Amino acid sequence: MRLSALIGPGSWGLYALGLVPAAWTFYLAVSDQLGADPLKILERFLGLWALRFLVLGLAITPLRRFGGVNLIRYRRTLGVLAFAYALLHVVVYVWLDQALDLTAILKDIWKRPYITIGLLAFLILIPLAVTSNATMIKRLGAAAWQKLHRWVYLAATAAAVHFVMLVKTWQAEPLIYAAIVAALLATRAIRPQRPERTKARS
Repeated sequence: MRLSALIGPGSWGLYALGLVPAAWTFYLAVSDQLGADPLKILERFLGLWALRFLVLGLAITPLRRFGGVNLIRYRRTLGVLAFAYALLHVVVYVWLDQALDLTAILKDIWKRPYITIGLLAFLILIPLAVTSNATMIKRLGAAAWQKLHRWVYLAATAAAVHFVMLVKTWQAEPLIYAAIVAALLATRAIRPQRPERTKARS
């Protein structure tokens, strides 16, 4: 079997590889190797990987436009992995942290803005994940599909802000991620200059 079939774009092998950090961290949590507050570390780790995959997905267009590297076939996989980690992040919070206590969860959403913003990012990712397949592209039409999936810009921004607000102090790591997201979004407004063609001499 060829390597591309195992870890090529959209392959199960590539999805499995992308979920290795989650599996390893769950193992550390179950084996009591995540320190004094394993739930907090597990939540943040899963959320961080969701943000990382969002950043990687956003980087594909600038890499193709300015670097000539075409990884467009991997964008769907990165988007699905970002959603998978965001879903795990939410499940750990709702189920393990809050014990499915709806009242406590609603209070958190109302009183803690960083949770509200994080929930916004997650809710945006849901329709993007649902419509990430070729069938939905045909059903929605290319133009409508592209318009819908531009909402990933807001999701990534909300996720970065969520991370910055979460730590409550000015730490370097969340600020770096926020700066990377801002830079990747800014490149969308920049058009690479094409070399001017020299006019043929008459």
